This record gives sequence, C-alpha cells and structure tokens, in this order.
Amino acid sequence: MTSTLVRSSTESNRKIIVVKHVRFGIVGLGGMGVLHAEALLAGKVSRAELTAVSDVDAARLARYPQLKGFTRPEDLIRSTLVDAVLIATPHYSHATVGVDALQQNLHVLVEKPLGVHKADCERLIAAHTNKNLVFAEMFNQRTDPFYIKVRDLVRNGELGEIRRLNWIITNWFRNDAYYASGGWRATWAGEGGGVLLNQCPHNLDLFQWMFGMPARVRASCGLGRYHHIEVEDDVTAYMEFPNGATAVFITSTGESPGTNRLEITAERGKVVLENDTLTFSRNEMPMTEFSRTAAKSTDTLPHSEIKIPIQGHGGQHAEVLQNFVDAILDHQPLIAPAEEGIHSVELANAMLLSSFKNQTIDLPMDAAEYERLLQDLVRNSKFKR
Repeated sequence: MTSTLVRSSTESNRKIIVVKHVRFGIVGLGGMGVLHAEALLAGKVSRAELTAVSDVDAARLARYPQLKGFTRPEDLIRSTLVDAVLIATPHYSHATVGVDALQQNLHVLVEKPLGVHKADCERLIAAHTNKNLVFAEMFNQRTDPFYIKVRDLVRNGELGEIRRLNWIITNWFRNDAYYASGGWRATWAGEGGGVLLNQCPHNLDLFQWMFGMPARVRASCGLGRYHHIEVEDDVTAYMEFPNGATAVFITSTGESPGTNRLEITAERGKVVLENDTLTFSRNEMPMTEFSRTAAKSTDTLPHSEIKIPIQGHGGQHAEVLQNFVDAILDHQPLIAPAEEGIHSVELANAMLLSSFKNQTIDLPMDAAEYERLLQDLVRNSKFKR
C-alpha cells in the first residue's frame, strides 16, 4: 500500500498525517471492468487508486493511456504496481487469475461468479492461505436494504420457522444481439453456463445468504429454449431444506415483461417482496398452533398487513469496493467474503446436474462429477453461431 504525506497547518505547529491508499489493478476491461475502472478514477472509492489494468485486447488498454497496461494478467500481478487485484474477466479465468494473485500476496476482489464449477471454487479458496490478505466477491446486491431487511426478519426469528419459499426472477430478458456480443457468451467452453452462471449468481447468493443452503435440488433446465445458444436460458428448480421447508426457484432470460417476486411463507406470517415493496402479513399466532386449535375448517388465521418502509437500493458496486478497501486498511468485516461465493456456484451446478441426469441431487454435491460433465459438454459441443 502506498502512503501519501499530507501536511496541514494549525496556529501553533505543522503536523503530518499519513493517509494510506490501496493501489488497484483491474484484470479484464469488459463491461464490468470498465464500470469499476471509471468508479475508481472518478474518486468514488476513498483511499483507493487505480494504477494498472490488464486485458488481452490492446485496444481496450488504449482507453486508459494514463495507466500502466498489460496484455497478460500475470505480468500485472508481478509488476509491484498494485496491492489488490479486481478480477473482471470471463468466468473460467476467475479461479486461475485469483489463485495466481493470492499466491503473489495480493488482496483479491472477484466479480461473480467465484468460478464456473464447485471444484474450481474449492481450488481458489484453498489458495487463500494467507489470512492477512483480503479476499472478497462482488456481490453488490447484498448492499440492497430490501434484501438486508428480509435476511434480518429470517435470522432474528421474526418470521418463525420457514415453510415455503417461492422466487420468480424472469426479469433478466436478453435478446440474441446480447448473446452475439461476445464469442465467449452462452457457450459451455466460454461461459460454462447461461442464466444460472451469468445473470443469477446474485439471486442464488442472496437465496443462500437469506435462507441457508437446501438439502437437495431437483431442476429442469431448458437449453436454448428462447435463444440460439447451447446453454440454459430457462430454469425451474425445486428445493428441500433440512427442516422440511420447500422452495421453488424460477428464472429465464426469454420472458418479457418479466417478474421478480419473492414470497416467504413462515409460521408467523407471509413476506412478499415485489416492485420495490416489502409487505409482511403477520399472523396473530403461529400457523401450526392455529391449525390445531381452530374450531372450524373454514376459519382463517387473523393477521395484520404491514408495509415495511424502505427506500433505495444501497451503495451497490461502489459500496462493495469501499468495503474491500476498508477491510484492507481498517480490518472492517467484509460484506461478501469470497469463500461464501462457492454456495451460489454449487446451487447452479446442482440445478444443471439434476436436469442432465433427471435426478434429485443431494447437497453437498459431488464437485468432481459436475466437473466431468462440464468437460464432456465442452468436448462434445458442436454449437455454431
């Protein structure tokens, strides 16, 4: 980390204040890499400076002539110009670049997903042997106060035992031009999956962050149902939790207008999050208790409906970047430790494995089995745009 000497005057003396900065290197200057680069260059993250960038496309490097550019990430990592690496490359290289950076004693922030498959995530996490290094993932949706509130309601017991979850996330519409915008997109070899690996890592992370991991998964994944692609663009998954609760998770990039509706049924009532409105229908007594004492089968459980006031969607990417810097300089707890990123990848892998095998998959899943399946899909692909 660099130290900058800042001198300030007082009436009696002059004193020196040492301000530390984290020097960032960004690997990958696609859409997300540029977004992060512009935020850092605009000073939106305090005590941080962008000092180097890397991309295989030299034309992208030319966009930042004031920065040192590298066409190979390993050269940036060994340049001594950076203290931390932000990885925003296509999915398969997240683990490769991340392992190299951690082994060179650099702090690492990885764009989602942590890896393409669980085994890759395990390798990357295993490389984090120096716990003095900050290792985080860009799960910016964890800064959204709507999801923070839902998590609090679940974790503090306000809802009681969860009985059923339903999350429909079909507002990820993409057209064929989007998929044609990059040769790596929507292929087993380039991206390793479709909506589950590209659009839904945030939702899958929020799902496990709020509710924990299920015990088993059964899913149906439509491959190229709406687009000329070889990977999944339509998914319906059913999950069971250790306590007997069930969940349905539906997502697609082929529906318009789409829906984003999260519904939680619990002993103490029902929570619905949709259209930036969070509603809690609170039961006067737990459902199970009422069902055992109700005098008539037609009785309905008395409840009161509360709209929980929430505004805005949090600091998003800039807040995660600032939190990463604060964790390095001030030892602040991370919003999204990278080790937690394996859970969303495992859920995505389990859904695809279940669909291909037409079987229910128990969790934790067999990481090696899915890695073999993915390798077979890549090897046998005959997909042409």
